[in-house]
Amino acid sequence: MLKPLIIGIAGGSGSGKSTVARNVAELLTTSSVAFIDMDAYYKNFPGLSLDQRRTLNWDHPDAFDYDLLREHLDSLSRRRPIDKPEYDFVTHLRRARPTRVEPADVVVVDGILLFVDNRIRELCDVKVFVDADADIRLIRRIERDTHDRGRPLDEIIEQYLTTVQPMHLEFVEPSKRYADVIVPRGGHNAIAIEMIVAKIQRRLQRVTDGAEARRTPSAQRPAPPAQT
Repeated sequence: MLKPLIIGIAGGSGSGKSTVARNVAELLTTSSVAFIDMDAYYKNFPGLSLDQRRTLNWDHPDAFDYDLLREHLDSLSRRRPIDKPEYDFVTHLRRARPTRVEPADVVVVDGILLFVDNRIRELCDVKVFVDADADIRLIRRIERDTHDRGRPLDEIIEQYLTTVQPMHLEFVEPSKRYADVIVPRGGHNAIAIEMIVAKIQRRLQRVTDGAEARRTPSAQRPAPPAQT
């Protein structure tokens, strides 16, 4: 079976990574797509109290289980299903029940620190970095954390100043150099998204053509044009 194409989408918190991922998937109408969110691979600390878990630096690479993420991406690349963990941002713990993710033609994985680990980078066939101004990212983060995660404003701002922004400057922003494509203005850059989709479709076509060529006996392949 054909190896799926793995698309890595990185960028700062609130940059629009998930929006880019959704828009890319919507335009890949002729291929099946599986989504992997790197946030699901936060390490689990059930032995700590909620107050202790709140004080952890969740924006540092050490907060992520890169080994499990690599194992799951490798399984999907071999057309094997995975049980992706689910993370609860209110309790800062993994939920008891994982989510089954079936193999697909395209695997889209997004996360702030996706390109920091070289093992993950090597598995990504196309690497995209979604860029957005810091003030826009902060506003989006405030809106998300207050509405979706029930966090008070002072806690959000304190976390942003103590870990989110410093870790962005130390780890996230430098990882931009590994990207094949940089998308400015976040997830609403339609032209950039169309270019990414076109690149993915070309890669998929090359993989399909290569597989067809390997399956076709050499005697049945069209002869090359005569030299003049």
